Amino acid sequence: MEFPGSIKSKLPKSGTSIFAVMTALANEHLAINLAQGFPDFDVNPKLTELVNHYMKAGMNQYAPMPGVMKLREKIAAKTEELYSAVYDPDKEITIVPGATHGIFAIISAMIKEGDEVIVLEPCYDSYVPAIELNGGRAVYVELKQPDYKVDWNEVKKLINFHTKLIIINTPHNPSGSILSAQDMQKLEKLVKNTDIVIVSDEVYEHIIFDKVEHQSIARYPKLAERSFIVSSFGKTYHTTGWKMGYILAPSNLTVELRKAHQFIAFSTNTPIQYAVADYMDDKDAYMQLNAFYQEKRDYFRSLVKGSKFKLMPCQGSYFQLLQYSKITQEKDLDFAKRLTIDHKVASIPVSVFYHKKNDHNVLRFCFAKGNETLEKAAEKLLKI
Repeated sequence: MEFPGSIKSKLPKSGTSIFAVMTALANEHLAINLAQGFPDFDVNPKLTELVNHYMKAGMNQYAPMPGVMKLREKIAAKTEELYSAVYDPDKEITIVPGATHGIFAIISAMIKEGDEVIVLEPCYDSYVPAIELNGGRAVYVELKQPDYKVDWNEVKKLINFHTKLIIINTPHNPSGSILSAQDMQKLEKLVKNTDIVIVSDEVYEHIIFDKVEHQSIARYPKLAERSFIVSSFGKTYHTTGWKMGYILAPSNLTVELRKAHQFIAFSTNTPIQYAVADYMDDKDAYMQLNAFYQEKRDYFRSLVKGSKFKLMPCQGSYFQLLQYSKITQEKDLDFAKRLTIDHKVASIPVSVFYHKKNDHNVLRFCFAKGNETLEKAAEKLLKI
């Protein structure tokens, strides 16, 4: 059955997400899935026990629209301890059903027809559709190879009276690069005396390597006063399927965010909020995450070091880029599909994160997997 009338798509360039495509291909061909960014190891049983406890305790109805206050208070305490930034749990912290929802709600609240949003690409694939659905226009700045660094002079040239938002992401998906203190200082100088708002996607804030400190926007008061900071419990606690995130923002920005949030989802999973609030008392669960994932990064890199793939820098996130120009000159999407079908290892072609599908012969591999999974995948990659 089909609708008999005509439909003019609001997202004519968008199809099924590459993550769904590659995961389906991996499942079809029984390939090892290093494509989609989710762990294949278990959640800490303490956390699942807490969720079960609160479900049995009857915490199964709507949570308050901004989130359970106990959880917001824990987030405020953690943010102050880590970044010396004070956020009011009542007026400046909002719990959302996943960071992607949070970013969509922010853009929906802030962008009007004709507004421009500066995005740094390659960029996470939800940013631009959210901008376009709300009548805005994405303006692109390409990160510089091979380290995926920002040229702030290029950003400066693109700012005009239509510029409403700048979206940043650190640690960065898909490249694994990070923004430095110097980057933040340059951004602060750039937006001074403007009405530009920053959206800082920091979902991998606790997955940063080599004893480098995460440069959250929260560390910089002049930036924080004009910024939404988006984070994710799913990335931190290995629970991507629970869709649990939060947003920090000054009260005047939070008011606008909540206007949109209440009509997109209204509220976020109740028993999980209570469970996470209790679980946050175990600070090691997030403070030791850097070391946990650095060990996985280093192990995966050591496993594929002898292959024909070139290891790209990885400073954060749980993604490793591999450059394959010594193997083939195929387009990255074609090679990713062949790698999945013929060699049984699924990855993500990095060109999909560019609006012009820029192809640098680079694939993204997720190393948030058990060592056995990484070993099996590396064994196959070494044979190519």
